[in-house]
Formats: sequence, C-alpha cells, structure tokens
Amino acid sequence: MKEVPVKIEVENRWVVSKIGIGEDRIHLHDPVNLDIPLKSIVDIEEKKNTLRIEVKGTPPTGYRVASVPKVLTALKRVVIMSCTAYRLMAYFMSPAVRGGVLVKDAKWEKGAIAVLKTGIWFVSQQKQISIPLGDVSGIELTTREVNGKKTDVVKIDHVESGGVSTSYVLCPLTTLQILYNFLKDATKEMDMNGDELGPVAAQVSMLVYSGMDSSAIEKMLSISNDELESVFDTLLDLGIVEVVCTRREVQLTTKGVRFVTDAAKHPSN
Repeated sequence: MKEVPVKIEVENRWVVSKIGIGEDRIHLHDPVNLDIPLKSIVDIEEKKNTLRIEVKGTPPTGYRVASVPKVLTALKRVVIMSCTAYRLMAYFMSPAVRGGVLVKDAKWEKGAIAVLKTGIWFVSQQKQISIPLGDVSGIELTTREVNGKKTDVVKIDHVESGGVSTSYVLCPLTTLQILYNFLKDATKEMDMNGDELGPVAAQVSMLVYSGMDSSAIEKMLSISNDELESVFDTLLDLGIVEVVCTRREVQLTTKGVRFVTDAAKHPSN
C-alpha cells in the first residue's frame, strides 16, 4: 500500500496525516485510523485542493482531505476507477465547445466515463475532468463528424463559469443509448414540464440568458421594476435563476437635499 501525505479534516480542523492507497481500499491514518474499501465509496467531489470522499451508510459519511495536486490526482484516479458508480470505457472530448466557440486543440481521448452521486467524471491518462450533475444543462443523443464520418455521440451541455460548454462521448451505439438514458435519469431533477412559466417570465429567462441586465430587460419588455422583480421572484422559486447582485435604490436625506440645494445656488466655476 502506497502512503502519501495529506491533511484530513477532523472536527472542523485540518490535521496533518497520511493516506494509504491500495488496490481495493484506502486507509486514513491517525487520528481517523480507518480502512475504507473502494467499493464502499459512492461519491467524490473536488474543490480547489480538497476532496470530499463519501462512504455509503445510514447516513453516508463524508471525509475531506487536502494535499498537493499530484497526490490528489493519484487518489482520484484510484477512487473513480474502483468506487461504486456507473462506469464505461469510451472516447470523450471535454470540453469541445466553450461559449459557442470550438476549444483550440480539443481532441478525442480514450478513457473512462464514471457517473457518481454528484458528478460526471472523464478520466484518461492526461485528464481528470468533473462536471457536477447540478451544472448539466442538456443531454442529447446526436451525431458528430468523426474522421469524416457522421457518428452517434452523446452531447452534454454544462454551465461553466457562467457560460455554457459542451462535451461529447463516443462509444458503440447500444452502450451510448444506455449512457444517455442513465444520464437523463441522473439529471431528471433539472427537467421542467414547460408550462411553469407565463409568456413574460419565459421572455425574461431568454433575455437573462442573452446577457441583458435588469434595466435593459425593463426597456425591452416595457415593464416596470416592480413587475420585473415579481418575475424574478417566480424564477427564483423555480430555481431557474440566482441572485448575483442587488441593484440599490436610494433617496436623498435632508442632508443630501441641503447639499443639492446649496450647490444649485452656488455652482462651481
């Protein structure tokens, strides 16, 4: 079992420790001192230089570890390839398109696709890419030209840094259909019936997607700020939008009125 240096979160504080990485298990050294079979791991999430490893149970237990990128890369590979997940060998291109523009030097890579509890992982010799399921905006079984031939692929659209990126998966059609069905089921909480929004709310959603700010939307649709705020409330309740900044409305205090009045009487030269 190979041992690597890490920090482990214990009771909301980080403790210097080690993790042993074996063929079928990992071992968290003191102060946790725990063997974790890889098959008991149901999820792994990455944020900056930390990983959260979730182990099945009632309720599931999560362990957070931090280390240098090289150590985390080795740990992720072992866990993703052996944990409990829907997994298949395939070719993938991720990301292939970012913000509507083809990614320079994007190419097909041979590796594994693993669908865990919170994310889709693409793993090859060179890459480890995670797409959180909550960021998946669309899944489609479509075709793409590969080596000059129209080929069936699964297209995955996902939100990345506020924009939409696209990844592709290529494998035999029968397996591709299974992957498509599995991904649709894994992300079904993001689906909508299509009748939740009225015409104005639907237009507002489209204009937000196009990058318009609140003032521009009010002018475009000839609606008041109060009407737009009501639409935003509806979209927030449905989980379609999130608040990124609050526009401030102010009025002058008595001190402010006095300043403006005096300034009008004595304009600066």
